[in-house]
Amino acid sequence: MSVFRPELHITAESGILEAAAGVLRHASPDADDDTWHVFYQYKPSPDEPSRWGHAASESNPFDWVECNDAVAPAAGETGVRAGSVVAARGGVDLYFTSVTESDTSVQIAHADDLEELCDDVNEDYSVSAAFSRRGNVVSQGAGFTRFRSPCVVPDWLDHSDRDRGQEGWLMLAVTGPADSPEIVVLSSGDGTSWKAHGALSFEGDPGFTPAEECIVAPRIFRLRDEVDGQIYDVLLITLERNGRDETVYVTGTLRGSHFEVRTPAQPVDRGHDFSRPRTTNYTNGSSEIPTRFDRAYIFGSMRSSGRGADLTTERNWEAEGWAGALSLPRRVTLQDGRLFQTPAPGLPDAVSEARSAKLWTGICEIPVGSSVTAEILDASGEPTAVVTHRGDTIEVDRLDGAPAVSDLHDDDEDAITIIVDGSTLEVFAGGGAVTMSSRVWPEGGCSGIRVRSADDALIHGEWRRGD
Repeated sequence: MSVFRPELHITAESGILEAAAGVLRHASPDADDDTWHVFYQYKPSPDEPSRWGHAASESNPFDWVECNDAVAPAAGETGVRAGSVVAARGGVDLYFTSVTESDTSVQIAHADDLEELCDDVNEDYSVSAAFSRRGNVVSQGAGFTRFRSPCVVPDWLDHSDRDRGQEGWLMLAVTGPADSPEIVVLSSGDGTSWKAHGALSFEGDPGFTPAEECIVAPRIFRLRDEVDGQIYDVLLITLERNGRDETVYVTGTLRGSHFEVRTPAQPVDRGHDFSRPRTTNYTNGSSEIPTRFDRAYIFGSMRSSGRGADLTTERNWEAEGWAGALSLPRRVTLQDGRLFQTPAPGLPDAVSEARSAKLWTGICEIPVGSSVTAEILDASGEPTAVVTHRGDTIEVDRLDGAPAVSDLHDDDEDAITIIVDGSTLEVFAGGGAVTMSSRVWPEGGCSGIRVRSADDALIHGEWRRGD
């Protein structure tokens, strides 16, 4: 029996999951709700090159089934890395990074029918025959080289009036040397012929110095701010600092290759392990399309280590033969320039149906100086991690001497949601103002979540699933 493998989170069946690659929600005629398709970069074994795996879940993003792989290295390639997934030409396009000994480029693979991608799954999950490669779409141009890590989203029909809708495609891609990368903005009418508009630049302080940072995995999505009603661009940028990933968001407006900053960089997640998030695109007819600017969904990798990290050091590798996990999907909204993240709908029911996942939600009143503490218990009833809300801060302590701590705003709700699923721990606090993701390894698995209040703190209501 697997103790550390989560049930509701995506992991590779075997091998090392390195990062999310792309996410697509599809309006399936055979399901009551959308089918979620998540593609991810992984290695079948430590000595094999990276490729794309694929998992799907009908009606909710928690009941995953493994599908055939989507893309594997071809002749001359040393690996295929993450990119983006969009609905195009009646099917699906995968924009992936092709890696050779001397170069990187952006290529496309296409499948005509999403419905066929999880049919007749091979025992070894070998590459699906439904995908065909269409070759390079961006390799060099306008003075830029080594294109990689593409993010592709629909472009605007009229950039001065976003309520008119979308037409064509927009791409963000990383270019240049690995130790001094640069983000480039491109556009295309058909998704295959791309024009580079220039390197991404900022008007206003983005909260970091682009020329001094190693920037990877850029993502962009759009949200309508609930306060002023305007549609803004949200940049997700991962900064490689001292061998670790720090992922931040910046809000504003992208015009050409120029980004007008509204909100400078803020952490997407304040836990130990979250990086390189991927956004979700949609097929026509998806239930989310009419209101897709009111909310978005993101997945992140539950890791903080940078490129070249040895994920086989995770306890689950030796014990169970897999490494790496993606976060639960987060429902993201924008309020006065701040991102709020909450679990995707349906999570309590999914936890109730799982064998060992645990969920606790508390509606609290926690004056500064008081506390509500939740202990994550292992199979013998001993704490393996402790979550403490002190009114103005929240802390996740894995009892290793390096707790993760986040400030809370005075106007944030004193509400806490904790999900433990195998070796994953995710905390949502302040009505979604703060999220904290950490990997934990309870001996024998998690047996429960023990909660207590201290001093003047009150728990007005609480809900449990899985206990």
